[in-house]
Amino acid sequence: MGTAIVLLAVLSAVGLAVRSMVKDKKAGKSLQCGGDCKHCGGHCH
Repeated sequence: MGTAIVLLAVLSAVGLAVRSMVKDKKAGKSLQCGGDCKHCGGHCH
């Protein structure tokens, strides 16, 4: 029973992370840079 609960928690965390990455990608943010050009020297776009 404990294994199932831990598995559900891990799957939920992975699902949320993937969802966030897809949402950021659709918004035009790079996975490497994050779109904050003042911190990466302006090489974003």
